[in-house]
Amino acid sequence: MLLAEFEVWHSRPIAPTRRLALGHIYLPVEPAPGFGGLLLGAVMAKHIAELDNEIVPDVYRLLNEVERGSRVVQPRLRHRFQADRHGLAVSTHRMISNDEEISFEFADGGTPLQQVLGATYVVERFNIETRVSLVPLLRRAMTWRGPLGSAFVSYLMGSSASSLQAITDPRAWALDMLGFPSGSIKFSKKEIMSRYRECMRHVHPDNGGDESEASNAIVEIGQARRILLDSLKNL
Repeated sequence: MLLAEFEVWHSRPIAPTRRLALGHIYLPVEPAPGFGGLLLGAVMAKHIAELDNEIVPDVYRLLNEVERGSRVVQPRLRHRFQADRHGLAVSTHRMISNDEEISFEFADGGTPLQQVLGATYVVERFNIETRVSLVPLLRRAMTWRGPLGSAFVSYLMGSSASSLQAITDPRAWALDMLGFPSGSIKFSKKEIMSRYRECMRHVHPDNGGDESEASNAIVEIGQARRILLDSLKNL
């Protein structure tokens, strides 16, 4: 199933000029960061390490300008951003799922810098509130060094949870994680803490929990508690 997708149109390697444009964009970002934010982060993480070190500070500056809604002076990083796609090649990036497994598909065309700039300029298409939530995610993605799979998704989300439900409906995931009955709508801080302690006792190795899975389970239970306590503050 397709979760998110966007196109970066760019100059071909033999072209005398360096140009960049955007094409089709399908990037759900609600609730933030959504599948769209994760895909943008994955493109950034994949290509940022391939850039020359002297270029990376300019990428950070460009992200800052996009986040603030400032006018980006062209050309930027030796590429001119434009609307016309005539004569350009296209790279398509996708985030897909197979049941609960999330994976990314990246195009091989273009240069790493073109893909990084493309992901950055996509963020500029969103309103200022969305930009403010997405740009820190891209900065975080720039520090990732490793495979782009479930561990990467957990890293960007700030938790060990990387399932589709945890991304699309964190509150429902947290209710399920702490064992609330299906359809629960109202709950108190006392109920959250009671179920949290009960779940912690259940998964702890001293009480018969699986020792190989205890560490991850404890982190997820703690994350579920935080999500539900935060939801009470927003009521």
